[in-house]
Amino acid sequence: MCIFCKIINHEIPSSVVYEDENTLAILDISQVTKGHTLVMPKKHVANILEADPETVAQCAETVRKLAIQITANTNASGCNILNNTHESAGQTVDHLHFHIIPRYDENDAIVIAFNESKPQDLGEVLKTVRGE
Repeated sequence: MCIFCKIINHEIPSSVVYEDENTLAILDISQVTKGHTLVMPKKHVANILEADPETVAQCAETVRKLAIQITANTNASGCNILNNTHESAGQTVDHLHFHIIPRYDENDAIVIAFNESKPQDLGEVLKTVRGE
């Protein structure tokens, strides 16, 4: 059983922010910024690519609701909502989860950078992503 399933089953203690019949939200033990929260489905699914639409929708609604609450209650000026899928993208626990990371200013402990890459032929990229 994965570590998140054990947390969902209350076999491992956690700081529960929110729980309903389909989702659980807990404080991330790493707290990249104050209020960093993880939202996960109670149903075990490895990642968003393997999740059914209903599970994704349930998580999205919980993420939306909590992002509003956490941003307001922590006096954050914004938030990042992240999902990592597969190890190459930074996923370390094979259970779908979303990070809500409150942001306070540009000196937070998290850095998200969109570096410039080599120019791409957007027509070719479009064909690729459409599967043409």
